[in-house]
Amino acid sequence: MPQAEPLQTGEQPVQGEQPQDKKKRGKKPAVEQPASGEQPETGEQTKTGQQPATGEQQPVTGEQPANNNQPAAAGTAAQGETGNPNEAPILDSQKDRKRRGGQNGGAQNDNGQAGNAQGGNAQGGNGETGNQAGQQGGQQPPKPVVVDQGPPPTDDKSAQQAIKPEKIVPVDEEKGKRIERTPEEFARDRRRPRGADVLKKFGDRVIIQFNDQTFVESNEAPRITRGAKDVYYEDLSGGRTRETVERGNGVRVVTIRNRYGDVIQRSRVMPDGREYILSYVDERQYRDDDQDWRDPGDDLPPMRLTIPRRDYILDSEDVQSDDDYYTFLEQPPVEKVQRLYSIDEVKRSARVRDIARRIDLDTLNFDFGSATISDTEVQKLDGVANAIEKLLQKNPAETFLIEGHTDAVGTPDANLALSDRRAEAVAEALTNAFGIPAENLTTQGYGEEYLKVDTSAPNRENRRVAIRRITSLVAPVASNSEQQ
Repeated sequence: MPQAEPLQTGEQPVQGEQPQDKKKRGKKPAVEQPASGEQPETGEQTKTGQQPATGEQQPVTGEQPANNNQPAAAGTAAQGETGNPNEAPILDSQKDRKRRGGQNGGAQNDNGQAGNAQGGNAQGGNGETGNQAGQQGGQQPPKPVVVDQGPPPTDDKSAQQAIKPEKIVPVDEEKGKRIERTPEEFARDRRRPRGADVLKKFGDRVIIQFNDQTFVESNEAPRITRGAKDVYYEDLSGGRTRETVERGNGVRVVTIRNRYGDVIQRSRVMPDGREYILSYVDERQYRDDDQDWRDPGDDLPPMRLTIPRRDYILDSEDVQSDDDYYTFLEQPPVEKVQRLYSIDEVKRSARVRDIARRIDLDTLNFDFGSATISDTEVQKLDGVANAIEKLLQKNPAETFLIEGHTDAVGTPDANLALSDRRAEAVAEALTNAFGIPAENLTTQGYGEEYLKVDTSAPNRENRRVAIRRITSLVAPVASNSEQQ
């Protein structure tokens, strides 16, 4: 069993930031150590010349509407609803607009209205068009088409009404050419889309940049292939590659990646031949090989969140019963899904991610600058692990995105790597301690980009992990229902 790693010099927790162990959920053994050699990053060390605060800032009084039972105003769900200046916007896409607006000379405010820009004055269209601030020189980007989404979907099938059914070829139908390659070699040799630049490496984490967006890239192979009976690769047409992971119980996890290594189809194939589609995207909609990668969220209008915050974000500190996790996770997206997205698109697009509700595991504590989960902290995952297991009993093809976050102390690139390790550590715990299949979990670190509390000081609430059920974004729900 792993032990909590000693803190490195200078990574002492901020005084007063003691773990808040509200509920003990002791049931299962602690998780094994994440992939070997994963030492805590130094990304959250206090910057030179700055001393940590003498005590943790008091938590914001809430990122909630004035009345927690009332829906957020159409097009808002934003900061300022409680009057707390440190309260961050609720939606990640709002935080993106705020950050990009600051870079481009103007910003859309949290009511969906564009602010005055240098060299231009862009109007926000009463909060519905949500166009970003005017560009320098007075030019305005095209306004997204406003789509009347209607009421939130009642289930995953109704969420996918706008998606045209198509015949999906079984993941193992196409004949491939076997190639001799290990999972490590496959990850190392992956190509990247045009327009992607490698900025830095932190161990096995790579920091890449697409246009004005920066992401951390990691290798999921150690999680997916651990304990496998066999792992092999095949070349397919169009530069695609198929990975097959054979387990001792006869189950195969088959993943098809495009020429850039992005997952475009993943299925679990049972010993009797039943195929559960965990993710699928029509690559013709995904990317033109001659174009740079672009955010698919740019094709969508700004999110119009019309439900109370507590129905959109569940804080684990507020959970009264473990059943609350299941009740929350089984709810459908908050708006209709216009098309199926690849897992990589969901990870990279704040606007697409916003479609799925979010659980903030704010009872899970990470030490300052650490991605290690102690035995005690692992037990706090018991309730959400039980909920995931129950959902998988109904639909074995569910997919969950685990997000890692840091506070704003330290360099952004190091924080990206650290947050990615935090997300991976939670995924490892869910698999090793609670038996959740690794292929049903995908991870991504976001560093300090999506702060929960808008402060540059050390803050426990910002050092967190979040979980979203993204099944209806990445897989055809009807196809898997027919397998039951």
